Amino acid sequence: MSWGVIMQSGSSQKGGIQALENIVEEQHPDTRLRDAETALQATTEWAQATLNSIGDAVVTTDLECRVTYMNRVAEKLTGWPHLEALGKPLVEVLKLFDGQTLKAAPNPAQRAMEENRTVGLAMDCVLVRYDGSQLEIEDSAAPIHDRNGYVTGAVIVFHDADHSPTQCAKLAYQAQHDDLTGLANRVLLSERLSRAIGLAKRNQHQVALIYLDLDAFKPINDLLGHAIGDCILKEVASRLSDCTRATDTVCRQGGDEFVVLLSEIEKPQDAARIAEKILAALAQPYKIDIHWLNITTSIGISLYPDDGIDGPTLLNNADTAMYHAKNSGANHYRMFRADMAAVIVRYSHIESQLQLALASNALFIDFQPKIDIATGYLCSAEALVRWRNPSLGLMPPSAFLPVATACGLIVPIGQWVLSETCRQLKAWREEGIDIVPIAVNISAVELRDNTLPARIAAILAETRIEAHYLELEVAESSLMHHFSEESKLTLKALRQMGIRIAIDDFGAGSASLKQLRCFPIDTLNIDACFVHDMLDNPRSASFMKALINLGQNLALRVIAKGVETQLQLDQLKAEGCNGAQGFLFNQPLSSSDFRALLLSDQLGQVSRYRLPTTSPEANRW
Repeated sequence: MSWGVIMQSGSSQKGGIQALENIVEEQHPDTRLRDAETALQATTEWAQATLNSIGDAVVTTDLECRVTYMNRVAEKLTGWPHLEALGKPLVEVLKLFDGQTLKAAPNPAQRAMEENRTVGLAMDCVLVRYDGSQLEIEDSAAPIHDRNGYVTGAVIVFHDADHSPTQCAKLAYQAQHDDLTGLANRVLLSERLSRAIGLAKRNQHQVALIYLDLDAFKPINDLLGHAIGDCILKEVASRLSDCTRATDTVCRQGGDEFVVLLSEIEKPQDAARIAEKILAALAQPYKIDIHWLNITTSIGISLYPDDGIDGPTLLNNADTAMYHAKNSGANHYRMFRADMAAVIVRYSHIESQLQLALASNALFIDFQPKIDIATGYLCSAEALVRWRNPSLGLMPPSAFLPVATACGLIVPIGQWVLSETCRQLKAWREEGIDIVPIAVNISAVELRDNTLPARIAAILAETRIEAHYLELEVAESSLMHHFSEESKLTLKALRQMGIRIAIDDFGAGSASLKQLRCFPIDTLNIDACFVHDMLDNPRSASFMKALINLGQNLALRVIAKGVETQLQLDQLKAEGCNGAQGFLFNQPLSSSDFRALLLSDQLGQVSRYRLPTTSPEANRW
């Protein structure tokens, strides 16, 4: 409210009173009295009409903070009739609460009189009206002085905050920005993208959209809680802002998806350079409370006018390119190409079908044997999840596991594989067959779940399988990219239970000796690429030897994967490798074929553990 209105009405009222005094002095006593009453009434009516005509609510009190006056707006906002409110304590008529703390707000009239100055109402001040409804109000209170400057009461002036310029600006900001991160939202992005396209068309420039999605964020959010997830999103928003120019727009599209609008670029390489900068910035570890988290990002890029001439097309094409980047593995970016759309349709189909497969138990497990190189006999096996898609047929894990990771299904799939493997071991044992340890692949995302040891313990107890018959394999690259303190603690708890821990695809990632020392590891599974090249490439042979020596020096069991020829096996045996896995011994076998292999061993019918598959489809994955 403008205090000028109140002061103006006050000055006018003072002038009226002075005129009243002059009349009283000049006329006969009886006449003067009647004229004085008439003038006083006219002055009072004039003041009331003035206060009732303004748009703000006005309430006055005496020194005891009792209501002495309310204008019509105050009646409307408080819901109190003027006559009923007179004489009531102000705190009864004007029930004020702090909108943030929900505690009773200080009495503004009392504060104004005690401090003898104008005071503002509490921030986000909420008025509880006569009928119990609530209204957010704002403005101030001031003391009332008599002619001698003494405080005689207070006046409170307020209005509905929803209709104030400040509130309107606040609402406009909220309508265009994300509540959590403070970044632009879809509405503001759409507006700025349209403007950028118009300017680019006029000035012959290009516009780029960078579409980002955090890799495997949903499982992290589910396992560690939404509070941790929100902290990660806010930190991501901050890092994105640091990577871009003031003229660019960073938007939170929703969930863990962000969009960066590069409003003016000269060539596609400019967008690629920013994408690389973003990938590097977001890949740095996140310290959230006691957690150290590593998160990677998938990025898709579309360009105006090459990939679209309007906002929705550019956004859709950048999203499509992002899915291609995600399918390429963690921490990649891809520029949009016209042929990408068909792949996205297939990706979406796989995702929906995979959800149905998990719900209907349509997945199954094959078992690939591992042999002890020194004896040539079966020592363990690896459980490999399989899926026969209704329309696409038998699918390799490489075709659907990245999809499962992206859409958050990797955790329930991993849990199903663990449970099914132990159930199968139990079934074979109940048939009187001697079982061997089975290795199960587990994602780094699952290792962040501190309930994992308890869940595995429950599965082992239910199936009555000893812990040493279970081995967990974690890919080296996955473990290094998604390392966290929770992962280390979970692995230690699993190891203490008697479960063996293996690093899979070792050598293909970026693990350091310092990092290896942090994890309770039993086995190194050397990546197949080194086995394939070691006979023809001296450097690969030297590298293989170094990896084997590293494992031996760390007192770890070393298994070579992808062994396909006798010459490869002979070389591995000469280097002191402990075990091997590959098509030289057996391809992945169905549960019935692997059962036959275990039974043949028990009956002493084979000396070398190689059994042709009896499955109708040879599975060479």
